[in-house]
Amino acid sequence: MAIAVGDKCPTFTLKNQNDTTFDIKSVLGEKVLVVYFYPKDDTPGCTAEACSFRDSYEDFKDLGCEVIGISSDSSKKHAEFAAKHRLTFTLLADTSKTVRKLFGVPGNLFGLIPGRVTYIIDKKGIVRHIYNSLTNAAGHIEESINAVKLITNEEA
Repeated sequence: MAIAVGDKCPTFTLKNQNDTTFDIKSVLGEKVLVVYFYPKDDTPGCTAEACSFRDSYEDFKDLGCEVIGISSDSSKKHAEFAAKHRLTFTLLADTSKTVRKLFGVPGNLFGLIPGRVTYIIDKKGIVRHIYNSLTNAAGHIEESINAVKLITNEEA
């Protein structure tokens, strides 16, 4: 069953691009989170999305928000991807697709391509916004910034 708006964010641990363990509980409840699932490192759409998040990362940080990208690529692949494109946010390796299943991220094209879904989670750990679009990678950033601004304005 897929996570819906109003649900609590599931807790999980995964390896990041530095091959160290990242526990979502270390940031859950501390900051607004943008958790985005994407199909694969170094593909055109995923690279455009990651670079757009990179280009807007200071805007997210100014809003007190943390960005976390998740795909089934390995920590090593994430490290290469992050270095190549100067990505400054956390990338998590969900090699077994456990967290993708935990969130209920749908696949597209008969399940052949993993889905591209972004979840905005408030400081209480509640999912406040979900954006699902495989083809509009850039839309994830605009949707995320708008949702984060709305949440931070409510919390002010």
